[in-house]
Amino acid sequence: MPRIYFLTAVLFFFVTHQGFSQTKHTISGYIKDAANGEMLIGAAINVPALKTGKVANEYGFFSLSLPEGEYEFRITYLGYITQSKTYNLTTNLKVSFELEEEGKQVGEVTIMGVKEDANVKSVEMSVAKLDIKTINKIPPLFGEVDVIRSIQLLPGVTTVGEGASGFNVRGGAIDQNLILLDEAPVYNSSHLFGFFSVFNPDAVKDVKLIKGGIPSQYGGRLSSILDIRMKEGNNKKYEFNGGIGLLSSRFAVEGPLDSNRSSFILAGRRTYFDLFFPLSSDAGLKSAVAYFYDLTAKANYRFNENNTLFLSGYFGRDKFGFGSAFGFEWGNATTTVRWNHVFGERLFSNLTAFYSNYDYTLNISSDDDGFNWQSNIQNYSIKPEFTYFINPSNTLTFGGQVISYNFLPGKTSIKSNGDEIVNALDRKYALESGLFVSNEQEISKRLSLQYGLRYSLFNYLGPGSKLILGDTTPGIQRPVKEIQTIASGTSIANYGNWEPRFSLKYELNEQSSLKASYNRMAQYLHLLSNTQASIPLDVWAPTSNNIKPQIADQIAAGYFRNLKNNAYEFSVEVYYKEMQNQIDYVDGAILLLNKELEADLLSGKGRAYGLELFLKKKKGRLTGWISYTLARTERLVDGINQAEWYPSRFDKLHNLYVVGMYQINDQWNVSGNFIFSSGTPGTFPTNQVEYQGFVYPHNSDNKRNNYRIPSYSRLDLSATYEPVANKNRKWKGSWTFGVYNVYSRKNPFGIYFQQAQLVGEPAKADRVFQPTTTEAVRFSVLGIPVPSVTYNFTF
Repeated sequence: MPRIYFLTAVLFFFVTHQGFSQTKHTISGYIKDAANGEMLIGAAINVPALKTGKVANEYGFFSLSLPEGEYEFRITYLGYITQSKTYNLTTNLKVSFELEEEGKQVGEVTIMGVKEDANVKSVEMSVAKLDIKTINKIPPLFGEVDVIRSIQLLPGVTTVGEGASGFNVRGGAIDQNLILLDEAPVYNSSHLFGFFSVFNPDAVKDVKLIKGGIPSQYGGRLSSILDIRMKEGNNKKYEFNGGIGLLSSRFAVEGPLDSNRSSFILAGRRTYFDLFFPLSSDAGLKSAVAYFYDLTAKANYRFNENNTLFLSGYFGRDKFGFGSAFGFEWGNATTTVRWNHVFGERLFSNLTAFYSNYDYTLNISSDDDGFNWQSNIQNYSIKPEFTYFINPSNTLTFGGQVISYNFLPGKTSIKSNGDEIVNALDRKYALESGLFVSNEQEISKRLSLQYGLRYSLFNYLGPGSKLILGDTTPGIQRPVKEIQTIASGTSIANYGNWEPRFSLKYELNEQSSLKASYNRMAQYLHLLSNTQASIPLDVWAPTSNNIKPQIADQIAAGYFRNLKNNAYEFSVEVYYKEMQNQIDYVDGAILLLNKELEADLLSGKGRAYGLELFLKKKKGRLTGWISYTLARTERLVDGINQAEWYPSRFDKLHNLYVVGMYQINDQWNVSGNFIFSSGTPGTFPTNQVEYQGFVYPHNSDNKRNNYRIPSYSRLDLSATYEPVANKNRKWKGSWTFGVYNVYSRKNPFGIYFQQAQLVGEPAKADRVFQPTTTEAVRFSVLGIPVPSVTYNFTF
């Protein structure tokens, strides 16, 4: 551990020794939206005379130290009017800038974002950013625009199909994505089995997906960071907005608590198609329950120019069931408290504390008999983080984090004839901590680096049971030799990992650059699932003495270019990722309520590699992007597939996404997206065994994922009509009409096999199975066009 402190001192000396040769002063402050006071993440302040500048951080704060003198400062943010101010720096200066949004002009529509040449100038690579104005233009499903479905239209991001929770990034499993909502982790990002995400668009300000070159302040996952920031709330005036759709509605209110010092936002939504079930003539549907709801809230208070406090939270739940006979529900809850403090003019600190809980239950009952199952994962954390703006060429970031975990793998209550038997797996406890330091350095006008180091430490703690497993034939369940009882607070297993990070950017000219990156990531949590797609009942488990931490090393390189005065962005990236300690399962593994689950787990290697092409048009009536990914993701596990590499269950060779938005006039705009991807692999029987007149599937060569389901394609369209607003009325409304899966493609989610039904009419009771004949059945979740209409309003 002392090495990371030593590295911090070396970095500090290396980057600061050159900064004391002449008198310098610092200009610092915040960059905001003039209309509502929201901080503009990534807005740029530039000094043309010195050809230098800085970008505002996640809280809109900037700091720039310059030699004494008079300078013009140019503040820019794509989609906003550039602002120029001149100041004579004879002393340190604190100032805030408020930018006005560009007026709506047909022919000059822009996709909102950060500095318009950031993809070329920034050292960041493998990073995709979407703001909510762009997301709102993408064709909706069931009338709801969605954050998770939007990022699935970006290169390197895939999903196994409709109705699948989560997403996959560059060959990683869904649990290998760290999803943060105002810095609190969200363990299940899906409502309604993947059709909606848990993020209310009315409360979201900024979406950032990091696929490679991950900065050292992030840790705990292998594949990506999805960093979602909520709105602070309008501190100028009260504002109400929402939407009414066929299946769901939402409403949000925001406004000042203390003008220009404090603001809040409160947003809620709910589906309501379950309200129509009592009208059904089907007795079973009359008592059915099927809906989700969520509530998102945030407030902030600025004590003075150096201190701001933020409080945000989320609570959401999905419920499905049939009266008291069957019930199934899950939900997330998060709370985040953050304190921003500015020390002097150049040191910015953010202290974050959060609570996160994900729980899920299943209930089945009949008269005096019943079954109830529940599970959850809770964690608490504190994270101090500091950013020191040393000089225009160096920005140092350092800090640490401690996370406490509490797992309930499963608890059951079984009732039979009025008697109740309760059975619960032992709770599991763990503590994860980390220290990090990094520096973003401009070596020259063309060459910039970002380099850093993270040290993570994981401790699996008692009270609990420690399983001592014996050796066995690869692919066969390991025998349990001994079960030790461990006292509270005693370490069962602990692991430490050094995680270096490095990124490089070299500008070829003003319009193009080359970038490269390397990062090592360590992950100590595991989502145990042997289904084709994750379901809410899958179990989270910590690293233990038998489950090793997952490790990934990724390298990436790319070429980035802007065209026609930054109207177009183009990039091509290649990547290669190696993964250690990837979990798989013995045949017939039981994942739920298994006290000896660790004996059923296998460990292996993974690799993923690919090519990503991205072309984005940002200006003009027609905007959008084309994304293509050529990729492979494979696993190698001793005891599976004859110890040969096999494709993972989310491997897709080709992925093509086309997204377009066209502003017809001041009232109408249309949009569409087209998706094509290769089919995912599956393990199918190669032959069958007949016994006593029945057939049983058999895989003679023991190959894993030996076939692929057919390819996936889909076209979605939408149109939005926004009437000309009456200047004397505060109410503004718009209508959005959409069709999901326009050409009625029956995309297969999976293929399963059953005995053929060849005798008798399909609707007759005498229809019988043919025991020696089997058939393959393609299962599609949404095989028809899904229309939607939503009325959105603000006042």
